[in-house]
Amino acid sequence: MLKWPYTFAVALSVAVTGAAVFSSWYLGLPMKDPEGFLGPAYVRLPALALLFFAAGIVPAAVRRRGWKQIPQGAREVVREEWTLKRVGYIATGLIAFYASYVSYRNLKSYLPTYREGVLFDRQLLELDHWLMFGHNPATVLHDLLGTDVMAHVLSFAYIAYLPLIPITLGAFLVLNRDFSIGAWYATALCLNWILGVISYYALPTLGPAFAQPSMYWDLAATDVTELQRSLFRNRVDVLTDPWASEKIHGVAGFASLHVSVTFTAALFMQRTGQKLAIRVITWAFFVVTVLATIYFGWHYLADDVAGIAIGWASVSLGAWASGNRGRRRRRRLAEVGDQPATVTAPGPSDGSGSTAG
Repeated sequence: MLKWPYTFAVALSVAVTGAAVFSSWYLGLPMKDPEGFLGPAYVRLPALALLFFAAGIVPAAVRRRGWKQIPQGAREVVREEWTLKRVGYIATGLIAFYASYVSYRNLKSYLPTYREGVLFDRQLLELDHWLMFGHNPATVLHDLLGTDVMAHVLSFAYIAYLPLIPITLGAFLVLNRDFSIGAWYATALCLNWILGVISYYALPTLGPAFAQPSMYWDLAATDVTELQRSLFRNRVDVLTDPWASEKIHGVAGFASLHVSVTFTAALFMQRTGQKLAIRVITWAFFVVTVLATIYFGWHYLADDVAGIAIGWASVSLGAWASGNRGRRRRRRLAEVGDQPATVTAPGPSDGSGSTAG
């Protein structure tokens, strides 16, 4: 294990932040805060941090003193368990994640200015038709799943991604006494943002719903369709005058970051040996997310394949960078070591001191 498992994550966040700041200066475009479900950054980040710290302190305080004496129990927990080192590691993970995410969103917003007029939607749409033997994958899913009830189900799952990812990060940062586990997950998520924005610049696309919107008009109105309309309005506003617009551009297809991040979460749960129920839920969520990306026209098939590749690379490189390379093998060896010794029934001797058979 590394002495400080956040070295690589911090270096990544500094590098991508530097790239975003340089791009802002070079293009003359301001950096913007991508407001989330809890509002602006100065509200969102402290609120999430307090929520995560409370999740680590309050349950332990209740176990110690019961519900009636939570304040006293909380003081004991903080005094005995919450060292400056632990708080520093948690804060580092959150800040690295957030800095990488904000920089990713701004670099994504600068994409139409850097790569003006360059799009590969036609080529990826033709690839989809070739892979599906002349059919459009979204149309196939619409025919199989319908366009009403499943639209609402898949929309709920797709939108749930937005709060679930920072919540799972907070859980691993706060609840694990092995700080390198939280560092591994934080590093993997930072890598998703960075590798994702690199893929956007390498192969700019809009995605099927923005390149051929008429194919998705029959879908029931959901939160996803409203989100797509909002992103389209923002895109038009930014393209009209990026220097005057107060919006942030959020349309980019290749690769799918929804797929890469949910695959990262599922693979991370698998490699860290989480409980079976957690592993099943995360893998199921990943599969539903893949379906949703195609169903709603967010992505082409190649986008999702590239997303899986980014997720795998992020988890693997994150394991190495945080000192967790080989953890799965060590865990399996430990599990084998915990098993009772196998007793072999005696067999006929072959004369060499070993048993035949």
